[in-house]
Amino acid sequence: MIWIKRQHISLGPAVVGLIALFVAFVSPLCAFTSALFTARAIHHVVILTLAAPALAIAMPVVRIGTVSLWLAAVTAVMVAWHIPSIYSWIWQSAIAYWSMQAAMLGSAWAFWSMALAAPERTEQIIYNAFGIAGLAGIMGLVGAVLTFSSSILYFEHVDGAALWGLAPIADQQLAGLVMWVPGFVPVATLAAVMLRRSWMRGIEA
Repeated sequence: MIWIKRQHISLGPAVVGLIALFVAFVSPLCAFTSALFTARAIHHVVILTLAAPALAIAMPVVRIGTVSLWLAAVTAVMVAWHIPSIYSWIWQSAIAYWSMQAAMLGSAWAFWSMALAAPERTEQIIYNAFGIAGLAGIMGLVGAVLTFSSSILYFEHVDGAALWGLAPIADQQLAGLVMWVPGFVPVATLAAVMLRRSWMRGIEA
C-alpha cells in the first residue's frame, strides 16, 4: 500500500503533475491511444517521465521499500503492458485497463519518490542514479523491441493506423522511437547528472 506523506505540497510541481495527468487522461491524446500505438507510447512517456516525477516532488509517497524494489515494479508493469496477449486483455476490459493504468502511475510515483529523495550520503545518490538509469534502460529496451520488430505485435491498432495513413508496422516503429527519444534520453540524462553531482561531491569532500 502507498500513502502520500502529510507535508506541505509544492505547488509548482503539483500543477505540472496535474497538467500531465490531464494530457494523459482527458485531452485528445487519450482518445488517440485507441487509434495509434504511437499515441499509447506518448501516453506512457507522459505518465512515467512527467506526471509521476512531478507528483513525487510535489507530494512524495511514504517511502516504503527501496529504489530497486519500485524499479522492479515499474518494469513489471511496463513489460506487461507490451506483451501482446496482455495488451489484448487490457484492450477488451475496462477494469483491466484502469487497473494497469493505476499500477503504472502508482509504481512510477513510488519509484520517483524514492529516487528523487535528497539523501545525505553520496553512496545513496549513486544508488538512486543507477535506479533512474535502470528505468531509462527498460524504456530503451521496450523502444528497441518496438522499433526493430519485423512483425505487427498489436493488431488492435491496424485499423486506426490505416485511418491516419500509416502502415501498422510504421505506427509500431514510431512508438518505439517515442520510447527511445523523449522517453529514454531525458531519464538517462538525469541519471548522468546525478552521477556527476555525486562525483563532484566526492571531490569536494
